[in-house]
Amino acid sequence: MRPEHRIQRWFASRDWAVFDFQRAAWDAYLSGRSGLIHAPTGTGKTLAAWFGPLLEALHDPPASPPPLTVLWITPLRALAADTTGHLAEAVTELGLEWTVEQRTGDSSSATRSRQRRRLPTALVTTPESLSLQLSYSDAHARFRHLRCVVVDEWHELMGSKRGVQLELCLAHLRTLCPGLRTWGLSATLGNLDEARDVLLGPDQPGDLIQGLLPKRTAIDAVIPQRMERFPWAGHLGTNLVRDVLAALDRADTSLLFTNTRSQAELWHQALLQARPDWFDQVALHHGSLDRSVRDQVEVWLREGAIRCVVATSSLDLGVDFTPVDQVLQVGSPKGVARLVQRAGRSGHQPGAESAVLCVPTHAFELVEIAAARDAAVAGEVEARRPLRGCLDVLVQHLVTLALGPGFTDAAQLAEVRTTHAYAGLDASQWRWLLDFITTGGSTLKAYPQYRRVERDGDVYRVTDSTIGRRHRMAVGTITADSMVRVKYQRGGLIGFVEEAFIARLKPGEQFLFSGRVLELVRVRDMTAQVRSARGRTRAVPRWMGGRMPLSTRLADGVGARLEQARDGHYHGAEMTAVRPVLEAQRSASALPGRDELLVERIGSREGQHLFVYPFAGRLVHEALSALVAWRLTREAPATFGFSMNDYGFELVSRRLPEVDGDVLARVFSPTDLDADLRASLNAAEMARRHFREIARIAGLVFEGYPGRGKSTRQVQASSGLIFDVLHRYDADHPLLLQAEREVLESQLELDRLRDLLCGLQARRLLLTRPRRLTPLAFPLWVGRVQSRVSSEDWQTRVQRMLGQLERQTPDA
Repeated sequence: MRPEHRIQRWFASRDWAVFDFQRAAWDAYLSGRSGLIHAPTGTGKTLAAWFGPLLEALHDPPASPPPLTVLWITPLRALAADTTGHLAEAVTELGLEWTVEQRTGDSSSATRSRQRRRLPTALVTTPESLSLQLSYSDAHARFRHLRCVVVDEWHELMGSKRGVQLELCLAHLRTLCPGLRTWGLSATLGNLDEARDVLLGPDQPGDLIQGLLPKRTAIDAVIPQRMERFPWAGHLGTNLVRDVLAALDRADTSLLFTNTRSQAELWHQALLQARPDWFDQVALHHGSLDRSVRDQVEVWLREGAIRCVVATSSLDLGVDFTPVDQVLQVGSPKGVARLVQRAGRSGHQPGAESAVLCVPTHAFELVEIAAARDAAVAGEVEARRPLRGCLDVLVQHLVTLALGPGFTDAAQLAEVRTTHAYAGLDASQWRWLLDFITTGGSTLKAYPQYRRVERDGDVYRVTDSTIGRRHRMAVGTITADSMVRVKYQRGGLIGFVEEAFIARLKPGEQFLFSGRVLELVRVRDMTAQVRSARGRTRAVPRWMGGRMPLSTRLADGVGARLEQARDGHYHGAEMTAVRPVLEAQRSASALPGRDELLVERIGSREGQHLFVYPFAGRLVHEALSALVAWRLTREAPATFGFSMNDYGFELVSRRLPEVDGDVLARVFSPTDLDADLRASLNAAEMARRHFREIARIAGLVFEGYPGRGKSTRQVQASSGLIFDVLHRYDADHPLLLQAEREVLESQLELDRLRDLLCGLQARRLLLTRPRRLTPLAFPLWVGRVQSRVSSEDWQTRVQRMLGQLERQTPDA
């Protein structure tokens, strides 16, 4: 039977049709081309990429399992097992003599030893594990038969240092295997042409194959029965648990996504408190739980043996959970792509409809949900911007290659320049890189530990086994606060929390983790020993990385919806429900359109408040509030308090200068932005802290051996000392400049801030003086009150203020 007919029969046995985009991908692969396959979640991207190599093998079947032929890159270790199973299933049923295995940080020592002797025909691995494979002396021989690399979920890797790391690895594999074909898989991405070009390298030809099957996605929202006119972040929250329970009752299996691990813990507890009979039907899944716990939850999902899993982004990607009927999203998704991606976890098969029910945590999120639906229907999702010039990643990669077979000067520079990230690398930067890995550079050359690479004739190599061992343990670009293991005093591992959270607890205090109330017994050797406790607790771990700013695309959609409301148009259930809030805002102050900037000045017993609403996302507002406050102090001396959210920011001062159109034009000017931003923020200290991540990736600090890890304070002290030395003696050190640039670009979204300030010059200013806090101002005031230390319970104060505002505000 012809290979094409065997493939057709395999699809037919599952009652699946072969789609045109899948055939296009197979034909392109068989013709020796590379490219990017873009299709909605659950429409067959994996099969489009996998059956090209299988068809090639079926045309010339091997007599025995061939050496490594296909490398499948996945962004998450959690996806590896699921992906490996699906790939192996097709191989077995088609009767191919291929082996399919995985290699990640979770792989056993026995698996690693076996793969050191011989790699399988197809290997599913992560960018970090691929880098480790390239660090062995026989790497060139082990990869010489490679014919294809598939990068799964490329949209998740691109735009991060992990993506840059993978770009470098792919460039090296193409050097070793000149005919190598590279295929990326992507969903929910706006800049597809750029994504393909970054994957393949500058000026490299490649196909862009898009799935022709439109994925139907139903986006609905829970509408609160009572809508307060002065909402604040989180005030709905688990008050809507009854509506959520009703939705869960209507489906066999559901995924309930939250934006943070802390929120997942709280919702898991709330569901079980409301329905204790569901104790074995509601599970928890997030990245800080032990791998064995997450694996068991994923098994239950695949088997349809569980009613609901409360999860974070740990279940966003790739894993096929066909039994999932619906997805619930708690809180705003903050981005259109994220909402569509999560919705795709339901109806995860070709032709099926995906459904997501959004659960707002405050009234204004209803506007965001309506705006997200508008964008999803229009097919408009966010772009992911690739990174350039990350010298810390390149330093690590060069040491990796030197630890393996080694590299030569000119050839390696040419190879590095074939990547998007380093296409513009100049000769002086290259000389600095070689000097840095061989001597530590001009400032650190007196310290032998920074002389990691030696030149052996024309070849750069690592010859010190201790350096090699430490380097392999630190390969990767994922950085985070130091994690403390959480273990039962007389039992097994539960998971991990950040050191900063545990450091605030005393023995005997309780906290909620892994869906259980735990009591801290002691902390020893980076391990928190705990025991089960009874009762309830408000203490929930607050992990880093939980702040997701509103995307530019969704912010524009919110502006469009508010502009419609300003003009009296309320379309859809969400906007109808939030109408009393928006009407109260318009009555008390104004509702801004997209071509307007609303600024409110309000007096209170605290002083004078300035509320500004650019609708540009929390990170931009954090930088903008500091910038505006600093520029206002040049108008008149003042001391400010700050608060910000995705819609705007608040400045409060006892002596707030008078502001008018001319003053606001000066404080919102894009002129001298870089210098003023550095002056308004403690940019040097921010860069100093961010340098810790760069120093770790570049190998300047070592975080310790397994079981003997350094604390965050120790690592920060090490990197801080290096930062101070470089700052004093080599202020233009490339890694220092990179730290400052990344703080401005990533943490403060400098480009987005600059675009905003330029755009504000064309907006019409709405300067109002409301008599009291408005619906838009109230959540900013609450956020500042919540963050302050006070002997009075902050929630009591918020409720008292809410009562006053409702009594003083007439019905619109």
